[in-house]
This record gives sequence, structure tokens and C-alpha cells, in this order.
Amino acid sequence: MTLIGHERARAAWRAALSGERMHHAWLLAGKAGLGKMRFAMEAARELVGAPPSQVDHPDIMVLTYGAKDDKEERKRADGKPFELARSIRIDQVRAMQRRLTTRPSMGDRRAVIIDPADDMERNAANALLKSLEEPPAGTIFLLVSHRPAKLLPTIRSRCRLLRFPALEDSQVDALLIEHAPSVDADARRAAVRAGGGSPGAALAFIDQDLGPLAELMGRILHEGDPSFVLRGKLAGAIGARPDRERLRAALELARAAVADGIGDCPHAALPHRIEAHEALVRLTAEMPTYNYDPGLMVMEVGTLLARAGAASERANG
Repeated sequence: MTLIGHERARAAWRAALSGERMHHAWLLAGKAGLGKMRFAMEAARELVGAPPSQVDHPDIMVLTYGAKDDKEERKRADGKPFELARSIRIDQVRAMQRRLTTRPSMGDRRAVIIDPADDMERNAANALLKSLEEPPAGTIFLLVSHRPAKLLPTIRSRCRLLRFPALEDSQVDALLIEHAPSVDADARRAAVRAGGGSPGAALAFIDQDLGPLAELMGRILHEGDPSFVLRGKLAGAIGARPDRERLRAALELARAAVADGIGDCPHAALPHRIEAHEALVRLTAEMPTYNYDPGLMVMEVGTLLARAGAASERANG
């Protein structure tokens, strides 16, 4: 996907790249689906002098979710589908640090990308902090973050911040027309609205067929659900065993639905909407690293929406 709308971040990076002293750690912050990882890879290639088309480079290290366990690691080694871990682990950071004791392979600079830095284990984050405090010469760290508040304050304080704002709806719509040309206008408008300025979230809405979820969530918010019928339908639409990405998308969709309604919410119902939004933000942040029962989480999401919906009904009399 074409990376658009981040001219300020690109200009700041290139100005630093051409300057006399390059800051050793950068925090790429913004909501998921804005292209921060793509930006990090492009920036890393520029840093080490690799051509834009090069996929792998010995002086670009990427830390992201690994295999869940040894069994899943064997599947990955055999080229089979495998389950990802829910966090970036300390052994991955330690392996990266061992590599940093040697010189770069093809020049005098190298890049370390951590995506997403928010999902590092606590021990992994503490280990990384030591590298940020005493960075090896020529090593630049690029931390991709969807939720910077989850990072240790000591990590944030050692990074130069690059903000990635949400795109305009017209920009997201143009990208959907380019990358999902078969989607009709109504579905595209719903995806743009659900994406909240994130092309990745809008495409996920289409790819994962989240339209029925959005409709049910909207009904629960507007009508409440005293009989639990709509919550049952919502659970059925999400699926009995949703994978992590579908569940994450559903949580983001619910959070966006609640946030969109806050501006038009009756004053008496506003505390319930805010409470539901805060709870959904918390669930979304905890999901990658906590053990959870998908069915129970779906019901909790439905209950948060129903409470906010019931509060709106009471406020309207």
C-alpha cells in the first residue's frame, strides 16, 4: 500500500539523516494501520544505504512477534502456518543485543526496528532500556508504537518522537478505491467510518467482513439489549473461536462506535459512554499479552455496549 499523509515525519527523519548527529532512538507513534512499520522499513533502508526494493539486509534487524512456543517454532521452520506469541520476549532482545556487540556488516550504521514496542514483556523492555541508555555506535532504534502510554517512561524519554496522525476520510477512501475496487460505495463508506483515519483498519473492516458486527454494535448502542438477544447475535457474528486479529478488530470497532457517539450523547448518559470507552481501550491494550476466553471477552464487549445503550435510552426518557 502506498504510504501517504506522513510528510512531516518523513521530512524530520531525512533532515536528521543529513545532519551531523543522528539521534539514536526514534518513537513512531500513532494508531494501528497508519503505515508506521512501512515507514520504519523505508527509513532503515535509507539509513544503511539499501535500495528501496531490498527486502532483507544484514544491518536491519526486526523484532516482532515470534512463534508461540517450540512446537510452533518447528512449524515455522517447516514452512507451515504457526501461532504467534502474544508479546516480544526478553530472549529476542538478548539475541539482538548479542548481535550489536559486532560491527555492522556492510557500512557504519545499522537499524533495529521493534514492532510493536508496546507489546514487549516487562523484562524485555527493561533489557532494551539498557541498550537505549548506552547505544552501540552507529545503531539507530526505531520503535513502532500504537499505544505509547504503555511504554516505560524511561524508554519514551530516550526517544525522539515522530507522530503519525490519522488520515483524512478522503485519503482513506481513495486508498480503498485503489486497493479494494470491487467493494461497493456503501461498504466503503462504512469501512472509512470504522477505520477512523487508519487505512489498515479500514481494509481490515472489509477483509474480515466486519459490516455485520458494526450493524449489531450500532443497534446495541442505540437500543440497549435488555433481552440479551443482540449480544447473542454479536457473539455469533464474531465467531465461536475468533483469531486474535479478528478479535482485536472487533474491539477496535466497538471502541470507535462508542467514541463516535460521545459527541451526540445526552448529558446524563455521557459518564456511561466514557466508562464504556475506557473499558474498551483497556481491553484492547490487554488482549495481546493476557490470557483470555474469546467468548467471555465478546460478551463483555456486548455488555459494555448494552450498558451505554441503556443509559442513552434512560437519558432520552
